[in-house]
Amino acid sequence: MTTTFTVACVQTNSARDVEPNIEMASQLVRGARDAGAELILLPEIVNMFEPRKALALEKARTQDEDPALAAFRALAVDTGAWLLIGSLVLMRDDEMLANRSFLVAPDGAIAAQYDKVHMFDVEVGDGQTYRESAAYAPGARAVVAATPWGRLGMTVCYDVRFPYLYRSLAQAGAELISVPSAFTHVTGSAHWHVLLRARAIENQAWVLAPGQWGPHDDDGLRRSYGHSLIVDPWGTVVAECADGEGYCIAEMDLDDVNRIRAQIPMGPNRRL
Repeated sequence: MTTTFTVACVQTNSARDVEPNIEMASQLVRGARDAGAELILLPEIVNMFEPRKALALEKARTQDEDPALAAFRALAVDTGAWLLIGSLVLMRDDEMLANRSFLVAPDGAIAAQYDKVHMFDVEVGDGQTYRESAAYAPGARAVVAATPWGRLGMTVCYDVRFPYLYRSLAQAGAELISVPSAFTHVTGSAHWHVLLRARAIENQAWVLAPGQWGPHDDDGLRRSYGHSLIVDPWGTVVAECADGEGYCIAEMDLDDVNRIRAQIPMGPNRRL
């Protein structure tokens, strides 16, 4: 198994209409692939950023019918890259929405999928209130997926505040962890870097965090923080996106995980 490879985190500014979001994300994926990325990650709710529940329910499609999933699976085949679709807004059978992440292999097959477990039901200040559980059903299980380089633990955004999920992923063998996000600007400016570096340090794993960036509606109230990050198992930020749409890219070596876990053997030292 090859342990060294190139990864890219794509940063988008998804809006309410699906087709333009697919087109822009696809262009960025192709750019990252041309730059040498073998594993490319997209942010949370990359197919549509629709804050109004009624409109989200109207626009959402089932997994079998969703045009973004079909387009990104075809894109994986066309580029020959592994693609982590950060998450899509999808309709469930019970007419609730799912915030679902997909790992897609270069042949277009869905290698793994994960539904966001922790619902973003918060008041962040400045009059901003979020009730994700009003429209979305939470997932019920952690997911670790096999890749050609190592095992990937899948999470989404608000999950990052719950370290026990990340501990369970590391104990299940995850050497890299995805955190596709649409962090608010308020919470992101305060906590984004700290949380992601902490999850990398305490689990001694690579953390890959593609994020949404910028305002998502005309009134400017829904604004994402951006700053997509790649963090190594020592907690060092090795790549970061500036403001705007784009991607950050880095070469990774999963042998770093084994080296750091041997250097500071947290597993054997743990007391339950």
